[in-house]
Amino acid sequence: MEIISLGFLSITFLDIVDIGIVTFLFYWLYKALKDTIAVQILFGLVALLALSFATEATNLKSVNWILDTLSEVWLLSFVILFQPELRKLLLLITRSSLFQIFIKQQISQTFDEIIVATKEMSEKHVGALIVFPRSQNVQMTVDTGIPLKADVTSELLLSIFSTRSPLHDGAIVIENSTIEAARCILPLSNVKKLGTKNLGTRHRAGLGLTEQIDAVVLIISEETGWISIADSGDLLLNIDKNDIDTLLKEKLMTK
Repeated sequence: MEIISLGFLSITFLDIVDIGIVTFLFYWLYKALKDTIAVQILFGLVALLALSFATEATNLKSVNWILDTLSEVWLLSFVILFQPELRKLLLLITRSSLFQIFIKQQISQTFDEIIVATKEMSEKHVGALIVFPRSQNVQMTVDTGIPLKADVTSELLLSIFSTRSPLHDGAIVIENSTIEAARCILPLSNVKKLGTKNLGTRHRAGLGLTEQIDAVVLIISEETGWISIADSGDLLLNIDKNDIDTLLKEKLMTK
């Protein structure tokens, strides 16, 4: 159904919907990339598209052909030059409510591997720090460690935290069923004592991260073998091995 007719230009209801969707997408792109240099390239691409539309409307065929060609090259350059920013954008998409349904299903499939490794490390008094991000980006934490991008398996977890491994110091980050990095450095909490229990560096590191961002940190004490969980600036010490599976699922699957 035609709503507006201005000579060569006619606008229908579907055109308005189409323009609204494109406007929303560009606004969302701007918000996602506003702190990066990529946003300047995005503005250049928008300007080329606007000029291309204007030249097509005025029937400037030669100029329009040049602009269309430049737009294609510009878009290809954008993809090549700004892979990290686009990766960040895709991560934001996968953190939407729709994708979280599938991500949570994938995470639940790794729980068995994590729990098996956790119980074995607890029994053998192998210290460990495992970070599970929730609603916030932990790229700054990942950047402090060694990138892995490996599937979660109990064997790999045990290997990483073995005292003979060069990666055993620090924390690992597990996101979307993938071990993103190992040997990550976490910020220490100022809390040094919980009740009568003096907190070691590992527990203060796990607690410190959850004081700053929305994440769950699984902590295994090398000294006592205790399994603990840090969440939202709170620390649960010495969790029963039979309860760790249920408790971890509750904290990760309900956020």
